Amino acid sequence: MDMGRLVKILQGHEGRVTKGGRHVPYKDSKGKLTLGYGHLLERGVTESVALLLLQEDIQEVINELRRKWWWFDELDAVRQEVVINMAFNMGVPRFATFKRTIGYISEGEYVLASQEMLDSKWAREDVGPSRSSQLSRMMANGEYEEI
Repeated sequence: MDMGRLVKILQGHEGRVTKGGRHVPYKDSKGKLTLGYGHLLERGVTESVALLLLQEDIQEVINELRRKWWWFDELDAVRQEVVINMAFNMGVPRFATFKRTIGYISEGEYVLASQEMLDSKWAREDVGPSRSSQLSRMMANGEYEEI
């Protein structure tokens, strides 16, 4: 079997639905939600595919953060990861509404930034005290914490 040829033929037969250069979910001829080249979403994905998607999503967030804020690359690794974690969870546009938190981070006022993180709907309702408190402590002290 020639896997390369089979892939090429299936790509042609299955087709794809893209928008802005990205594959988007669509309903197939039977009305089932599908992605890529005929992958039924109700089947789910393997762990390796889920990890690949996670890594690609993380990289997209990092790229957005770098484009939006000059200070992002100047943060230490722990604080970069806190910002990435928050932006990954809520999206960069919503993270951008955290004006005081972002202001404090850009000024190196990490304890104040960590307090502002906790004073939000995101901390109280969206992710709850476990995640928000852990990220807040990491922002404040610049030290990793394990889950």
